[in-house]
Amino acid sequence: MEELLNTVGVVKRRIERADPAMVERLSAHGVATVHEAMGRAGLLDAAIRPVYEGARLCGTAVTVLLQPGDNWMMHVAAEQLQPGDVVVAACTSDCRDGFFGELLATSFRARGAKGLVIDGGARDVLALREMGFPVFSKAICAQGTVKATLGSVNIPVVCAGVLVRPGDVVLADADGVVVVPAVRVGQIADRADERLANEARKRERLAAGELGLDIYGMRESLARAGLRYLD
Repeated sequence: MEELLNTVGVVKRRIERADPAMVERLSAHGVATVHEAMGRAGLLDAAIRPVYEGARLCGTAVTVLLQPGDNWMMHVAAEQLQPGDVVVAACTSDCRDGFFGELLATSFRARGAKGLVIDGGARDVLALREMGFPVFSKAICAQGTVKATLGSVNIPVVCAGVLVRPGDVVLADADGVVVVPAVRVGQIADRADERLANEARKRERLAAGELGLDIYGMRESLARAGLRYLD
């Protein structure tokens, strides 16, 4: 319990961010590709969705621990942002209030942030879309928040079921949100590149009319499982 209490009211100013070159490589891939390259790990709960169509982001995590209905620490986090960062906000208990909107987006963007992922609510969706500021949230909710209770910034958090450490790579698109540990970005970038090349070859074969049944060698397994064809 003491260890948990010591993580509240903390702002870590120095974090080790993933290699920018590796972040750039990962940004060329989709969430599904990176998720598969990680061995189907790192994917946030499917409830986290883009607040507007076409939103996409990739950057290094600045983490925030919020208290329910309180966005005080979002303002604290703004000071810690560097160009290329993505804010990843978790909450100590379930809350779908509108923690984030146009004004905070303006502040985050001025600091170089690429976007926000939040296990909570966001609002001002039309303004966010017009700004082109990507937000992925659990809810869209006009309910405002207060500024009264301390959380923390740049500590490990569990956001939508996934452990996120400051400096990890966060990639989000229409398929969801995936987090790549900073220590694995090079390995995962290599695997993602390999998957992309492999998928390109399969796409050509499928477009030419070849069946997945044959490309993936499924026929024998299906027969062993008892599949029968009746004419």
